[in-house]
Amino acid sequence: QVQLVESGGGLVQAGGSLRLSCAASGSIFSINTMGWYRQAPGKQRELVATITTSDTANYADSVKGRFTVSRDNAKNTMYLQMNSLKPEDTAVYYCNWNARPNRDSAKYYDYWGQGAQVTVSS
Repeated sequence: QVQLVESGGGLVQAGGSLRLSCAASGSIFSINTMGWYRQAPGKQRELVATITTSDTANYADSVKGRFTVSRDNAKNTMYLQMNSLKPEDTAVYYCNWNARPNRDSAKYYDYWGQGAQVTVSS
């Protein structure tokens, strides 16, 4: 069973930085895509950034130039470095891996972290 555990959220002033981590445990045979999403109060969940197994990253326009997604294969961990944070970045951030859990599984499944609260004060 694949589990994703997030850490690194918190309260920061506008202009500050935070780094989120998403660590995977359990059996993972192969990964399709990895990404970060966020959901602000009263809003739908939105895509923030994705990274492929070849380390190609894509970002939502709202975070381009401020956020960086990366991964460490050896640690089975994905990161989101968030700089120049703004109050509108306040949300619960979720990591997502689309992965195949084992060799016997022909399908890829979506796995989600538990969510990390990021609050940016003005």
